[in-house]
Amino acid sequence: MNLDGTSALVTGGASGLGLASARALAKRGAHVTVLDLPTSAGEDVAASFGGTATFAPADVTDEESVSAALDLAQSHGHLRAVVHCAGRAHTMRILDKEGNPNPLEDYAGVIRTNLIGSYNVLRLSAARMVDNDLLDGDRGAIVMTASVAAWEGQVGQIPYASSKAGVVGMTIVAARDLAKYQIRVATIAPGIFDTPLLGRLPENVRESLGRSVPHPSRLGDPAEFGDLAAYIMENPMINGETIRLDGAIRMAAR
Repeated sequence: MNLDGTSALVTGGASGLGLASARALAKRGAHVTVLDLPTSAGEDVAASFGGTATFAPADVTDEESVSAALDLAQSHGHLRAVVHCAGRAHTMRILDKEGNPNPLEDYAGVIRTNLIGSYNVLRLSAARMVDNDLLDGDRGAIVMTASVAAWEGQVGQIPYASSKAGVVGMTIVAARDLAKYQIRVATIAPGIFDTPLLGRLPENVRESLGRSVPHPSRLGDPAEFGDLAAYIMENPMINGETIRLDGAIRMAAR
């Protein structure tokens, strides 16, 4: 699907993997609506695109604000591409140090953002795409974000790993469900990437994490994620698949 002259929406687009995806889509000629929290740097980020991006403050779990962001995206053309990167992490074990169960709300909060938020963006975006005319055989394509933690979650990642495994499980079902509308769905499961979260770590820790990747033995570049997201949009046979983007890493227990 040729993205030139189309409209795209990227959630979590103010930083990290989302920002890289927004840049990749804009490079291919799409006008990008950058959806991120009102407290994010989304306004400045969108301004830096020189007129090819617009900021939409929203929470991915909120139907009203996501719908408003989609309205904004559609004001710039037919919405053809959605890349959903927004999410959160929360370190938590099942039991605390005294052997008591940790709060259910901590677990539920991550599930709400990462899994329910993914479904919310998926359903609302797909509903906008169904009215598009076919373009290169598609009405649109949606790329979601999982993680290698979906398969190899580490100690303390129980809510994060659960939520990302849910996104992986959602992918093939969503692709089959939306096939009759000619809307494709795929997911990228990144490994260890050089995002703002890792940027807070000491350099020696970052280098150690990079060396744990078999090849290339370094942290992933967010631009590599963005390029893959754009390529999925362009390749009509990528559908229903979760692609690991991880340099062959398989995470240890801790």
